[in-house]
Amino acid sequence: MDVLVYVMLAVVGVGAVGFALVPGLVGSSRADKRMKALQGDIQANRRDADVVRTRDSRRKQIAETLKQQNEALGKARRRVPLQDQIYQAGMKIKARDFIRNQIIVGLIIVVICFVLQVPLLFLPVFGIAGGYLLPKLYLGRRRKKHQNAYLEELPNAVEAIVRGVKSGLPLNDSMRLVAKEAKEPIKTEFQRVLDQQSLGKSTTDAVQIMFDRMPLAEVNFFVVVITVQQQAGGNLSEALGNLSRVLRNRKKMKQKIKAMSSEAKASAGIIGSLPFIVGILVSLTTPSYMVPLFTTTIGQIWLGIAVIMMSFGVWVMSRMIQFDF
Repeated sequence: MDVLVYVMLAVVGVGAVGFALVPGLVGSSRADKRMKALQGDIQANRRDADVVRTRDSRRKQIAETLKQQNEALGKARRRVPLQDQIYQAGMKIKARDFIRNQIIVGLIIVVICFVLQVPLLFLPVFGIAGGYLLPKLYLGRRRKKHQNAYLEELPNAVEAIVRGVKSGLPLNDSMRLVAKEAKEPIKTEFQRVLDQQSLGKSTTDAVQIMFDRMPLAEVNFFVVVITVQQQAGGNLSEALGNLSRVLRNRKKMKQKIKAMSSEAKASAGIIGSLPFIVGILVSLTTPSYMVPLFTTTIGQIWLGIAVIMMSFGVWVMSRMIQFDF
């Protein structure tokens, strides 16, 4: 009987110990699971926070880069030094040589006016005006022609870089390929970028020099894409592919504007040349009719006023048919 009592007490004791320990063990495993889940949630939240911070940081870098490039574009569109204008026109002379040529042109105009017996009072006026304006007009035409040739080849150069990057080439090797195979003036400008990199400058600083030499909105887009990729990372081939499409669309828009403004240009040319044509026809029919306009003081004054008004009218018409976007 005593043995049976002892056995029952032992069973009750073991059961009590089991009931005491099992809930603790079960609770411990559940707590561990909850802790692990909580840690997983914390790590996931941290990853999400890191992604958000990275995205915000990248956006800030892009915004800062865009702000700097817009400021640079605004400065580039202001008064450009003469030497930079010469470089942008694709000419290799120095600024002092250009000024010397302006003086020579002014002296030639003075000699021509003296031979034509223009009054001595107008000789310095015609000499200074012609010596300053004619070379500047020539420089402006060369500069615009050089920039148009640059913009003509820039989309092809960007597409070549995209193909090189997609094929696995580094950015520098892709630009080196453009510097070897592209047409002028793209070839020279990309070779200058590579030369700057060989001197120790970063890619961002090297392409910035390209924009300094060719301050165009399209070149600014290219510099922004390269700068953002170098600072914040991203898919370079996709960004440059989008840039290539933007450049081609801008090119199409410019051609459309040129076609739409051709009628206005023709009208401006006809209106601007009409007084000269009428004066030549009147001089051929009645040579003595317009002689007082050149020989008398009052005629010369009115002739000067007419030239000023004609120049102002031509300038206004030229500004009316120019579009900047």
